[in-house]
Amino acid sequence: MKQIKNNDLLMLFRTASRQYSDASIFMHEAIARKAGLSGADHKYLGLILQHKSITAGDISKLTGLTTGAVTGLIDRLEEKGLLKRQFVKSDRRKVVVVPNIENSMKLLSPFFDELQQKTQKLLATFSEQEIQTIARYFTEATEIMKETADHLNNK
Repeated sequence: MKQIKNNDLLMLFRTASRQYSDASIFMHEAIARKAGLSGADHKYLGLILQHKSITAGDISKLTGLTTGAVTGLIDRLEEKGLLKRQFVKSDRRKVVVVPNIENSMKLLSPFFDELQQKTQKLLATFSEQEIQTIARYFTEATEIMKETADHLNNK
């Protein structure tokens, strides 16, 4: 494992990382407000949209939310037509959530289209190797954050 010896470089990285994280939160909160969602509901919808279907229990495990909080989340998103619940016939306590991708994209695309265009323009300024390095950083940093969240949620 490489040790970063240049303290200035480490501080530059930490500052940039913190600013990126903060800007991401503020941007997603602004998008959520414009879309009529809370910031948390917006982010959890993004998680749900990554699945063809997902159980309420799995949402609870992935997010660390209580089952009651997941029920409230599903209620709010279902009311907006962004997903639907399906009960498993063999066990009516088990709820499968199916995202309504069309309605979700209709709601969120206006806010993300310009962002995606600007991001693609920025990425075009990097070499393939640089993009692979950035992607590797985000992938591995995400894993560290997931492990931290799992550890905190299971304490």
